[in-house]
Amino acid sequence: MVSIVLLGYLYAQRFKPDMDVSNGLVLRVFVPALAFDVISGGDFAVYSYRWLILGGVIVVVGSALIAWPVAKIMKYPPRAFLPTMMFNNCGNLGLPLAVLAFGDQALGAAVVLFLISNLMHFTLGVYIFGGVVSWKGLISNPVNIATFLALIFNFGGIQLPQVVLFPISMLGDIVIPLMLFSLGVRMKSTRIEHLKIGVVGGIVCPLSGIMFGLLAALILPLDQFQAVNLILFSALPPAVLNFLMSEQYQQEPEIVASLVLIGNGMSVGVLSVVLWWLL
Repeated sequence: MVSIVLLGYLYAQRFKPDMDVSNGLVLRVFVPALAFDVISGGDFAVYSYRWLILGGVIVVVGSALIAWPVAKIMKYPPRAFLPTMMFNNCGNLGLPLAVLAFGDQALGAAVVLFLISNLMHFTLGVYIFGGVVSWKGLISNPVNIATFLALIFNFGGIQLPQVVLFPISMLGDIVIPLMLFSLGVRMKSTRIEHLKIGVVGGIVCPLSGIMFGLLAALILPLDQFQAVNLILFSALPPAVLNFLMSEQYQQEPEIVASLVLIGNGMSVGVLSVVLWWLL
């Protein structure tokens, strides 16, 4: 992960690339492909995870309740700080980490959390970043369309042929390396004064998430795998997608880049402790 960010940084030093086109492709093509690939292939009944869905909502919204006063006290831009603290890397990091830690039986819960976070990211998150929600924009959003179609295929038990699924999966695999490379390009313009907010975010994001993750696990009737997945989900670092959204809506992308990069770096220690405790 770090090596890809570093490559993007070094490339930007030499060539000064314009990443607007690639960032647009990530949001409109590659992330929708990833969402469809993960959700349509999931072997689970969403209804049985109804309490886990509520738990995911509690973690996301609860994180905002902690991040908002922190932003006010520290005089951080709330439209950049809040969503970066709320929406974590539950896709490319959360899904494989859950399976690695708890086995294949935990995949269903991890996918459900990815789904609810993704839907909230492209609704509530877009509202925070952009200041307004266009219902037409929500309906036409490629990620939301891909999620809706994937749910239809999942509920209907429809299996697409491999000749169709394979290229979709390949497109989804592009997401994380290209996002990390783009983050490295942006880090070239990150100033030293943004390091402090990155460290603060690296503390606030997992701390606020874990607080509400534990609360939700205590008050909701979750089974063992749902509970441990929710707590792991709550401890994840900021999603790289926050950086791309900040670029799109021009909400302090340099600050968000620091929050994402430093938060993911600090998460190595946080996740190690959380996994040790859960296991």
